[in-house]
Amino acid sequence: MKRIAIYPGTFDPITNGHLDVIERALKLVDELHILISTNVRKSSLFTVDERLLMLKEVLKDKPNVRVESTSLLTVNYCENLREKEDAHIFLIRGIRNTTDFNFEYNLAIFNRDINPEIETIFLPCKTELSGLSSSNVKELAAFNGDVSKFVPTIVQEALFKKYQK
Repeated sequence: MKRIAIYPGTFDPITNGHLDVIERALKLVDELHILISTNVRKSSLFTVDERLLMLKEVLKDKPNVRVESTSLLTVNYCENLREKEDAHIFLIRGIRNTTDFNFEYNLAIFNRDINPEIETIFLPCKTELSGLSSSNVKELAAFNGDVSKFVPTIVQEALFKKYQK
């Protein structure tokens, strides 16, 4: 049976930390869906369409990656995909530190309560990426800082355009 993983997030914007998780997740599954979801607790710098375009461009050389967006609860998206694809569905979550782990662990338990068929796989980040977050990148860019070592070129250019307005 096919193994499909869903890597949900706001990806506002995608960082090299996200890309590290994507590369490592691809070694575990047959297909990886990058799912841009709406987080009602966060305000976004980039629109969903802008994030979709950036992600698709950054990941265009990965044939087994799909980039999508949804307004559904992630676990409901997974249920729909499992029915459509008749596949094993996994959630991928990147973990930078114990704070991330505590949050993601509680969410994984909650998701399992909603649907015990969907497992969560935690991928700890590389040590050198543990301080990297989309929020930090946006703040650095807002002050005209050099974000080139934290994000792909297309994201760096998009950040520059956003903050030059």
